[in-house]
Amino acid sequence: HPVDAVVDTTGAGDLYAAGFLYGFTNDFGLETAGRLGALAAGEVIGHLGARPEVSLADLAKSL
Repeated sequence: HPVDAVVDTTGAGDLYAAGFLYGFTNDFGLETAGRLGALAAGEVIGHLGARPEVSLADLAKSL
């Protein structure tokens, strides 16, 4: 899922870690957990601020 424009990178690493750990602890497997981490990081860099606009559970549904 490419990002249209990078607006603010604050929180990207934290969201990657959160997405990966969410996927890993929910038995998604390492590859899918990594993809969820990347998707979460991509979501947060598209707007100002470090708070995601979409929950990890909702992002996981899009995988």
